[in-house]
Amino acid sequence: MNTSIPRIAGAAALVVLGIWAGAWVYSTRGPALKSHGMPVPAGVASAPNPSDLARADPSVGPDGGYLPGPLPATKIPDRLPQFALADRAGKATPIASFGGKSLIINFWATWCAPCRSEIPLLETLHSEWAGREVSVVGIAVDYRDKVLEFADRFKIGYPLLIGEQDALDAAAAFGVESPVFPFTVFTDRRGEVVALYIGELHRPQAELILSEVQNLNKDLVELPAARRAIAEGLRALAPKNAG
Repeated sequence: MNTSIPRIAGAAALVVLGIWAGAWVYSTRGPALKSHGMPVPAGVASAPNPSDLARADPSVGPDGGYLPGPLPATKIPDRLPQFALADRAGKATPIASFGGKSLIINFWATWCAPCRSEIPLLETLHSEWAGREVSVVGIAVDYRDKVLEFADRFKIGYPLLIGEQDALDAAAAFGVESPVFPFTVFTDRRGEVVALYIGELHRPQAELILSEVQNLNKDLVELPAARRAIAEGLRALAPKNAG
């Protein structure tokens, strides 16, 4: 079975109808993912096998899903992977074309409720941080026509790239082989991957990560130290966002 995009809409519809309310939808790329993000549906939902949950991995919870928060540094690349996806006009656009800026790369889909919830924050960050050479880039893993209609209706102003399997491949290049939506990647101006946050992003988490991105841009810290500071800061913020 593959994880082709045409199956996304069907599985998402089941969720909307409440047939699978409170249940996990499993991707063929891996086990279910935590409800703080929307899992990539695979058309056929099924309960996990016990072997699916047997992972000696601190980023995986007792139910086999990615825990919300930062993905461990051991799982993410040190530098921005190279890939290209279609922009709103349909032109293939390399992620490298945004080079020279710090990036907030947000993976999302139109049917994902947490994704929709964080769009106003992403708009605000794109506006507030533009003067400090930071840009938001949204990567929509969805039908192209759905994304364009959604972006027009909600007046998304930051750059968007759109893909199906190629966008899932881009997600895997960041170490998220069983993608959960939304997730957000932060890079510095040199293209170093500073942090990868699983689940809906909130302002305190975003500002904490961006402060360390700025420290990297000013050569005040090195990448390992910045990642440690982010992980510690996010752990301190976690109880404030519980529930």
